[in-house]
Amino acid sequence: MRRAARPIDQRTAARIALAAQGFCDPPPAGRVDTRHFRRVMGRLALLQLDSVQAVCRSHYLPVYSRLGVYDRDALDDWLWNSGEMFETWAHEASILPVGLEPSLRWRKRRAAEGETWSGLHAMATGHADYVDAVMAEVEERGPVRAADLSDPRPRSGDWWNGRSDGKRAVDWLFRIGRVGSRRIGNFERTYEPLNRIVPDQVLATATPTEDAAQRDLLEVAGLSNGIGTAGDLADHFRIGVKEARPRLAELLDEGRLLSVEVEGWGEPAFLHPESVTPRTVSARALLSPFDPVVWCRPRAERLFGFRYRIEIYVPAEKREYGYYVLPFLLGQDLVGRVDLKADRAEGVLRARGVFAEDGIDRDHVAVELSRELDRMAAFLGLDGVEVGRRGNLASALRSVHR
Repeated sequence: MRRAARPIDQRTAARIALAAQGFCDPPPAGRVDTRHFRRVMGRLALLQLDSVQAVCRSHYLPVYSRLGVYDRDALDDWLWNSGEMFETWAHEASILPVGLEPSLRWRKRRAAEGETWSGLHAMATGHADYVDAVMAEVEERGPVRAADLSDPRPRSGDWWNGRSDGKRAVDWLFRIGRVGSRRIGNFERTYEPLNRIVPDQVLATATPTEDAAQRDLLEVAGLSNGIGTAGDLADHFRIGVKEARPRLAELLDEGRLLSVEVEGWGEPAFLHPESVTPRTVSARALLSPFDPVVWCRPRAERLFGFRYRIEIYVPAEKREYGYYVLPFLLGQDLVGRVDLKADRAEGVLRARGVFAEDGIDRDHVAVELSRELDRMAAFLGLDGVEVGRRGNLASALRSVHR
Protein backbone atom coordinates (compact mmCIF):
# COMPACT_ATOMS: atom_id res chain seq x y z
CA MET A 1 0.00 0.00 0.00
CA ARG A 2 1.40 3.35 -1.01
CA ARG A 3 1.78 6.17 1.45
CA ALA A 4 0.30 9.57 0.65
CA ALA A 5 2.78 11.92 -1.02
CA ARG A 6 4.40 14.19 1.53
CA PRO A 7 5.32 17.79 0.68
CA ILE A 8 8.94 18.95 0.48
CA ASP A 9 10.10 22.49 -0.22
CA GLN A 10 12.63 23.18 -2.96
CA ARG A 11 15.50 24.13 -0.61
CA THR A 12 15.09 20.87 1.30
CA ALA A 13 15.01 18.93 -1.97
CA ALA A 14 18.33 20.49 -2.97
CA ARG A 15 19.94 19.42 0.31
CA ILE A 16 18.61 15.88 -0.08
CA ALA A 17 20.04 15.71 -3.61
CA LEU A 18 23.47 17.02 -2.59
CA ALA A 19 23.68 14.66 0.39
CA ALA A 20 22.81 11.72 -1.86
CA GLN A 21 25.63 12.80 -4.17
CA GLY A 22 28.19 12.76 -1.37
CA PHE A 23 28.56 16.45 -0.59
CA CYS A 24 27.85 15.88 3.11
CA ASP A 25 30.36 13.05 3.47
CA PRO A 26 33.42 13.84 5.63
CA PRO A 27 36.50 14.85 3.64
CA PRO A 28 39.41 12.38 3.57
CA ALA A 29 41.52 12.72 6.69
CA GLY A 30 44.71 11.71 4.92
CA ARG A 31 45.81 10.44 1.54
CA VAL A 32 42.97 9.63 -0.82
CA ASP A 33 42.93 5.93 -1.62
CA THR A 34 40.72 3.18 -3.04
CA ARG A 35 38.35 3.29 -0.08
CA HIS A 36 37.45 6.86 -0.98
CA PHE A 37 37.02 6.03 -4.67
CA ARG A 38 34.63 3.24 -3.71
CA ARG A 39 32.65 5.63 -1.53
CA VAL A 40 32.26 8.13 -4.37
CA MET A 41 31.20 5.43 -6.81
CA GLY A 42 28.71 4.17 -4.25
CA ARG A 43 27.16 7.62 -4.35
CA LEU A 44 27.27 8.27 -8.08
CA ALA A 45 26.68 4.73 -9.41
CA LEU A 46 28.60 5.65 -12.57
CA LEU A 47 31.08 8.08 -14.08
CA GLN A 48 30.30 9.48 -17.51
CA LEU A 49 33.27 9.41 -19.87
CA ASP A 50 34.06 12.13 -22.39
CA SER A 51 37.03 12.91 -24.60
CA VAL A 52 37.07 16.71 -24.10
CA GLN A 53 39.89 17.73 -21.79
CA ALA A 54 39.90 21.52 -21.71
CA VAL A 55 40.48 21.08 -17.97
CA CYS A 56 41.08 17.32 -17.69
CA ARG A 57 39.25 14.14 -18.62
CA SER A 58 35.67 14.44 -17.44
CA HIS A 59 35.66 11.36 -15.21
CA TYR A 60 38.33 12.86 -12.95
CA LEU A 61 36.26 15.90 -11.99
CA PRO A 62 33.27 14.40 -10.10
CA VAL A 63 35.73 12.48 -7.93
CA TYR A 64 37.77 15.65 -7.35
CA SER A 65 34.64 17.66 -6.50
CA ARG A 66 33.85 15.24 -3.67
CA LEU A 67 37.34 14.29 -2.45
CA GLY A 68 39.64 17.18 -3.30
CA VAL A 69 43.18 16.63 -4.58
CA TYR A 70 44.04 13.01 -5.36
CA ASP A 71 46.28 10.98 -7.67
CA ARG A 72 44.57 10.61 -11.04
CA ASP A 73 46.80 7.69 -11.99
CA ALA A 74 45.61 5.87 -8.87
CA LEU A 75 41.99 6.40 -9.88
CA ASP A 76 42.64 5.13 -13.41
CA ASP A 77 44.44 2.07 -12.11
CA TRP A 78 41.44 1.24 -9.91
CA LEU A 79 38.86 1.95 -12.60
CA TRP A 80 40.49 -0.09 -15.35
CA ASN A 81 42.52 -2.75 -13.57
CA SER A 82 40.87 -3.67 -10.26
CA GLY A 83 38.16 -5.95 -11.64
CA GLU A 84 35.61 -3.88 -9.70
CA MET A 85 34.52 -1.60 -12.56
CA PHE A 86 33.73 -1.91 -16.25
CA GLU A 87 32.93 0.39 -19.14
CA THR A 88 29.62 0.19 -20.97
CA TRP A 89 26.84 2.34 -22.39
CA ALA A 90 24.68 3.58 -19.53
CA HIS A 91 24.52 7.38 -19.21
CA GLU A 92 26.31 7.66 -22.55
CA ALA A 93 29.74 5.97 -22.35
CA SER A 94 30.23 5.29 -18.65
CA ILE A 95 32.18 3.26 -16.16
CA LEU A 96 30.19 1.38 -13.52
CA PRO A 97 30.58 -1.26 -10.81
CA VAL A 98 30.70 -4.76 -12.31
CA GLY A 99 27.77 -5.78 -10.10
CA LEU A 100 25.46 -3.76 -12.37
CA GLU A 101 26.39 -5.74 -15.48
CA PRO A 102 23.44 -8.19 -15.29
CA SER A 103 20.97 -5.30 -15.03
CA LEU A 104 22.27 -3.82 -18.29
CA ARG A 105 22.08 -6.95 -20.45
CA TRP A 106 18.64 -5.94 -21.78
CA ARG A 107 20.23 -2.89 -23.35
CA LYS A 108 22.88 -5.02 -25.05
CA ARG A 109 20.17 -7.35 -26.34
CA ARG A 110 18.30 -4.39 -27.78
CA ALA A 111 21.48 -3.15 -29.43
CA ALA A 112 21.91 -6.57 -31.03
CA GLU A 113 18.36 -6.21 -32.38
CA GLY A 114 19.17 -2.87 -33.98
CA GLU A 115 18.64 -0.25 -31.26
CA THR A 116 22.04 1.34 -31.79
CA TRP A 117 23.86 3.31 -34.48
CA SER A 118 22.61 2.19 -37.85
CA GLY A 119 26.10 1.84 -39.32
CA LEU A 120 27.14 -0.64 -36.64
CA HIS A 121 24.02 -2.75 -37.07
CA ALA A 122 24.43 -2.71 -40.85
CA MET A 123 27.97 -4.04 -40.56
CA ALA A 124 26.92 -6.78 -38.14
CA THR A 125 24.04 -7.97 -40.28
CA GLY A 126 25.66 -7.50 -43.66
CA HIS A 127 29.18 -8.67 -42.89
CA ALA A 128 28.85 -11.16 -40.05
CA ASP A 129 31.86 -13.20 -41.19
CA TYR A 130 34.10 -10.14 -40.92
CA VAL A 131 32.80 -9.31 -37.44
CA ASP A 132 33.36 -12.93 -36.37
CA ALA A 133 36.93 -12.72 -37.64
CA VAL A 134 37.52 -9.55 -35.62
CA MET A 135 36.07 -11.24 -32.55
CA ALA A 136 38.40 -14.19 -33.03
CA GLU A 137 41.36 -11.83 -33.28
CA VAL A 138 40.36 -10.01 -30.08
CA GLU A 139 40.08 -13.36 -28.30
CA GLU A 140 43.53 -14.38 -29.53
CA ARG A 141 45.40 -11.08 -29.19
CA GLY A 142 43.46 -9.00 -26.65
CA PRO A 143 43.91 -6.55 -25.13
CA VAL A 144 44.30 -4.94 -28.54
CA ARG A 145 43.71 -1.46 -29.93
CA ALA A 146 41.36 -1.10 -32.87
CA ALA A 147 44.22 0.42 -34.87
CA ASP A 148 46.28 -2.75 -34.38
CA LEU A 149 43.67 -5.16 -35.73
CA SER A 150 44.53 -6.87 -38.96
CA ASP A 151 41.92 -6.56 -41.72
CA PRO A 152 40.61 -10.01 -42.68
CA ARG A 153 38.46 -8.78 -45.59
CA PRO A 154 39.30 -9.69 -49.19
CA ARG A 155 40.92 -6.74 -51.00
CA SER A 156 38.30 -6.71 -53.73
CA GLY A 157 34.58 -6.27 -54.24
CA ASP A 158 32.15 -3.51 -53.42
CA TRP A 159 32.80 -3.60 -49.70
CA TRP A 160 36.54 -3.02 -49.86
CA ASN A 161 37.23 0.72 -49.82
CA GLY A 162 40.87 0.78 -48.86
CA ARG A 163 40.47 1.26 -45.12
CA SER A 164 39.92 -1.01 -42.13
CA ASP A 165 36.53 -1.24 -40.49
CA GLY A 166 37.98 -2.97 -37.46
CA LYS A 167 37.02 -0.02 -35.26
CA ARG A 168 33.36 -0.27 -36.22
CA ALA A 169 33.45 -4.04 -35.71
CA VAL A 170 34.86 -3.82 -32.18
CA ASP A 171 32.46 -0.97 -31.38
CA TRP A 172 29.60 -3.26 -32.38
CA LEU A 173 30.99 -6.11 -30.30
CA PHE A 174 31.37 -3.70 -27.39
CA ARG A 175 27.78 -2.47 -27.73
CA ILE A 176 26.36 -5.98 -27.63
CA GLY A 177 28.55 -7.08 -24.73
CA ARG A 178 30.86 -9.57 -26.38
CA VAL A 179 34.01 -7.53 -25.75
CA GLY A 180 35.02 -5.19 -22.98
CA SER A 181 37.25 -2.15 -22.96
CA ARG A 182 40.03 -0.62 -20.93
CA ARG A 183 41.57 2.83 -21.37
CA ILE A 184 45.32 3.26 -21.76
CA GLY A 185 47.73 6.08 -22.51
CA ASN A 186 45.94 9.06 -23.98
CA PHE A 187 42.51 7.68 -23.06
CA GLU A 188 42.69 5.18 -25.93
CA ARG A 189 40.55 2.05 -25.78
CA THR A 190 41.87 -1.46 -25.89
CA TYR A 191 39.50 -4.39 -26.40
CA GLU A 192 39.41 -7.90 -24.97
CA PRO A 193 36.75 -10.51 -24.26
CA LEU A 194 34.31 -9.31 -21.62
CA ASN A 195 35.10 -12.21 -19.27
CA ARG A 196 38.62 -10.83 -18.82
CA ILE A 197 37.17 -7.59 -17.44
CA VAL A 198 33.96 -8.62 -15.68
CA PRO A 199 34.52 -11.49 -13.19
CA ASP A 200 33.11 -14.92 -14.04
CA GLN A 201 30.87 -14.96 -10.97
CA VAL A 202 29.13 -11.80 -12.23
CA LEU A 203 28.76 -13.13 -15.77
CA ALA A 204 27.32 -16.36 -14.33
CA THR A 205 24.56 -14.41 -12.56
CA ALA A 206 21.13 -15.17 -13.98
CA THR A 207 19.90 -12.51 -16.38
CA PRO A 208 16.98 -10.62 -14.81
CA THR A 209 13.86 -9.89 -16.80
CA GLU A 210 13.86 -6.54 -18.55
CA ASP A 211 11.26 -5.14 -16.14
CA ALA A 212 13.21 -6.34 -13.08
CA ALA A 213 16.48 -4.96 -14.45
CA GLN A 214 14.93 -1.56 -15.09
CA ARG A 215 13.41 -1.51 -11.61
CA ASP A 216 16.82 -2.23 -10.12
CA LEU A 217 18.48 0.51 -12.17
CA LEU A 218 15.79 3.04 -11.27
CA GLU A 219 16.18 2.17 -7.60
CA VAL A 220 19.94 2.75 -7.91
CA ALA A 221 19.18 6.05 -9.64
CA GLY A 222 16.83 6.96 -6.80
CA LEU A 223 19.56 6.32 -4.23
CA SER A 224 22.11 8.31 -6.24
CA ASN A 225 19.78 11.26 -6.86
CA GLY A 226 18.09 11.14 -3.47
CA ILE A 227 15.00 12.79 -4.87
CA GLY A 228 13.75 13.37 -8.40
CA THR A 229 11.01 13.21 -10.98
CA ALA A 230 10.43 10.26 -13.29
CA GLY A 231 12.53 12.04 -15.90
CA ASP A 232 15.36 12.67 -13.45
CA LEU A 233 15.63 9.04 -12.38
CA ALA A 234 15.17 7.67 -15.91
CA ASP A 235 17.95 9.93 -17.20
CA HIS A 236 20.55 8.43 -14.86
CA PHE A 237 20.80 5.24 -16.92
CA ARG A 238 19.13 6.73 -20.01
CA ILE A 239 15.93 4.71 -19.76
CA GLY A 240 13.05 6.21 -21.74
CA VAL A 241 10.68 8.12 -19.45
CA LYS A 242 7.60 6.46 -20.90
CA GLU A 243 9.18 3.07 -20.28
CA ALA A 244 10.31 4.04 -16.78
CA ARG A 245 6.95 5.22 -15.44
CA PRO A 246 5.36 1.77 -14.88
CA ARG A 247 8.58 0.51 -13.32
CA LEU A 248 8.59 3.48 -10.93
CA ALA A 249 4.98 2.76 -10.01
CA GLU A 250 6.02 -0.80 -9.15
CA LEU A 251 8.87 0.51 -6.99
CA LEU A 252 6.37 2.67 -5.11
CA ASP A 253 4.13 -0.35 -4.54
CA GLU A 254 7.10 -2.32 -3.21
CA GLY A 255 8.22 0.53 -0.93
CA ARG A 256 11.56 0.77 -2.71
CA LEU A 257 10.77 4.42 -3.52
CA LEU A 258 8.46 6.88 -1.77
CA SER A 259 6.06 9.38 -3.30
CA VAL A 260 6.68 13.07 -2.52
CA GLU A 261 5.61 16.45 -3.83
CA VAL A 262 8.27 19.12 -4.23
CA GLU A 263 7.20 22.73 -4.08
CA GLY A 264 7.15 24.32 -7.52
CA TRP A 265 7.99 21.18 -9.51
CA GLY A 266 4.53 20.69 -10.95
CA GLU A 267 4.85 16.91 -11.26
CA PRO A 268 5.17 13.95 -8.90
CA ALA A 269 8.55 13.17 -7.39
CA PHE A 270 10.23 10.12 -5.87
CA LEU A 271 12.31 9.88 -2.70
CA HIS A 272 14.62 7.00 -1.88
CA PRO A 273 13.88 5.57 1.61
CA GLU A 274 17.57 5.76 2.53
CA SER A 275 17.91 9.43 1.59
CA VAL A 276 18.89 11.80 4.36
CA THR A 277 17.86 15.40 4.89
CA PRO A 278 20.78 17.41 6.25
CA ARG A 279 20.13 20.70 7.98
CA THR A 280 22.92 22.35 6.03
CA VAL A 281 25.32 21.58 3.19
CA SER A 282 28.79 23.14 3.35
CA ALA A 283 30.12 22.26 -0.08
CA ARG A 284 32.64 24.16 -2.16
CA ALA A 285 33.34 22.62 -5.53
CA LEU A 286 33.67 23.27 -9.23
CA LEU A 287 31.52 20.74 -11.10
CA SER A 288 32.16 19.04 -14.40
CA PRO A 289 29.55 19.65 -17.11
CA PHE A 290 29.10 15.85 -16.87
CA ASP A 291 28.59 15.75 -13.11
CA PRO A 292 25.33 14.06 -12.03
CA VAL A 293 24.36 17.20 -10.11
CA VAL A 294 24.02 19.14 -13.37
CA TRP A 295 23.98 16.66 -16.26
CA CYS A 296 20.16 16.65 -16.32
CA ARG A 297 19.73 20.35 -17.10
CA PRO A 298 15.99 20.63 -16.25
CA ARG A 299 16.69 19.01 -12.87
CA ALA A 300 19.48 21.50 -12.08
CA GLU A 301 17.12 24.33 -12.92
CA ARG A 302 14.37 22.94 -10.67
CA LEU A 303 16.69 22.20 -7.75
CA PHE A 304 18.91 25.26 -7.83
CA GLY A 305 17.25 27.82 -10.10
CA PHE A 306 20.39 27.45 -12.24
CA ARG A 307 19.99 27.46 -16.01
CA TYR A 308 22.95 25.65 -17.53
CA ARG A 309 23.82 24.65 -21.07
CA ILE A 310 27.13 23.29 -22.33
CA GLU A 311 28.45 25.45 -25.18
CA ILE A 312 31.24 23.27 -26.57
CA TYR A 313 29.43 22.89 -29.90
CA VAL A 314 28.14 26.48 -30.06
CA PRO A 315 30.10 28.78 -32.43
CA ALA A 316 32.47 30.96 -30.40
CA GLU A 317 30.72 34.19 -31.30
CA LYS A 318 27.38 32.84 -30.06
CA ARG A 319 28.53 31.50 -26.69
CA GLU A 320 27.02 33.19 -23.66
CA TYR A 321 29.60 32.07 -21.08
CA GLY A 322 32.37 30.14 -22.82
CA TYR A 323 33.67 26.88 -24.24
CA TYR A 324 34.03 24.70 -21.13
CA VAL A 325 32.10 26.18 -18.25
CA LEU A 326 32.09 24.64 -14.77
CA PRO A 327 29.27 25.51 -12.33
CA PHE A 328 30.46 26.62 -8.88
CA LEU A 329 28.73 24.95 -5.93
CA LEU A 330 28.96 26.86 -2.66
CA GLY A 331 27.02 25.65 0.35
CA GLN A 332 23.85 24.24 -1.15
CA ASP A 333 23.66 26.69 -4.05
CA LEU A 334 25.05 26.95 -7.54
CA VAL A 335 26.31 30.51 -7.24
CA GLY A 336 28.30 31.01 -10.42
CA ARG A 337 30.20 29.52 -13.32
CA VAL A 338 33.74 29.64 -14.69
CA ASP A 339 34.99 29.25 -18.26
CA LEU A 340 38.07 27.24 -17.39
CA LYS A 341 41.07 26.01 -19.35
CA ALA A 342 44.17 24.18 -18.19
CA ASP A 343 47.06 25.73 -20.13
CA ARG A 344 49.54 22.91 -19.70
CA ALA A 345 52.20 24.50 -21.89
CA GLU A 346 52.33 27.57 -19.64
CA GLY A 347 51.54 25.70 -16.42
CA VAL A 348 48.56 27.94 -15.69
CA LEU A 349 44.88 27.39 -14.94
CA ARG A 350 43.04 30.11 -16.86
CA ALA A 351 39.69 31.38 -15.59
CA ARG A 352 38.83 33.08 -18.86
CA GLY A 353 35.36 34.17 -17.78
CA VAL A 354 33.79 34.20 -14.31
CA PHE A 355 30.12 34.84 -13.68
CA ALA A 356 28.00 35.14 -10.54
CA GLU A 357 24.29 34.40 -10.39
CA ASP A 358 21.91 37.28 -9.72
CA GLY A 359 21.47 38.28 -6.08
CA ILE A 360 24.74 36.68 -4.95
CA ASP A 361 27.25 38.35 -2.63
CA ARG A 362 30.03 38.65 -5.20
CA ASP A 363 32.77 39.54 -2.73
CA HIS A 364 32.10 36.42 -0.67
CA VAL A 365 31.84 34.21 -3.75
CA ALA A 366 35.08 35.66 -5.10
CA VAL A 367 36.98 34.72 -1.94
CA GLU A 368 35.65 31.15 -1.98
CA LEU A 369 36.15 30.74 -5.72
CA SER A 370 39.73 31.97 -5.43
CA ARG A 371 40.43 29.20 -2.92
CA GLU A 372 38.76 26.63 -5.12
CA LEU A 373 40.73 27.68 -8.19
CA ASP A 374 43.98 27.33 -6.25
CA ARG A 375 42.92 23.84 -5.17
CA MET A 376 41.99 22.93 -8.74
CA ALA A 377 45.37 24.14 -10.02
CA ALA A 378 47.11 21.97 -7.42
CA PHE A 379 45.01 18.97 -8.46
CA LEU A 380 46.00 19.50 -12.10
CA GLY A 381 49.68 20.01 -11.28
CA LEU A 382 49.67 23.60 -12.55
CA ASP A 383 51.74 26.40 -11.07
CA GLY A 384 49.07 29.05 -10.68
CA VAL A 385 45.83 30.69 -11.73
CA GLU A 386 45.21 33.59 -14.08
CA VAL A 387 41.86 35.36 -14.00
CA GLY A 388 40.55 37.01 -17.14
CA ARG A 389 38.43 40.16 -17.36
CA ARG A 390 35.25 38.66 -18.79
CA GLY A 391 32.17 38.23 -16.62
CA ASN A 392 30.40 40.06 -13.82
CA LEU A 393 32.58 38.37 -11.16
CA ALA A 394 35.92 39.06 -12.82
CA SER A 395 36.67 42.32 -11.03
CA ALA A 396 35.92 40.96 -7.57
CA LEU A 397 37.88 37.77 -8.23
CA ARG A 398 40.88 39.64 -9.63
CA SER A 399 40.94 41.85 -6.55
CA VAL A 400 41.30 38.87 -4.18
CA HIS A 401 43.32 36.56 -6.41
CA ARG A 402 46.74 38.12 -6.72
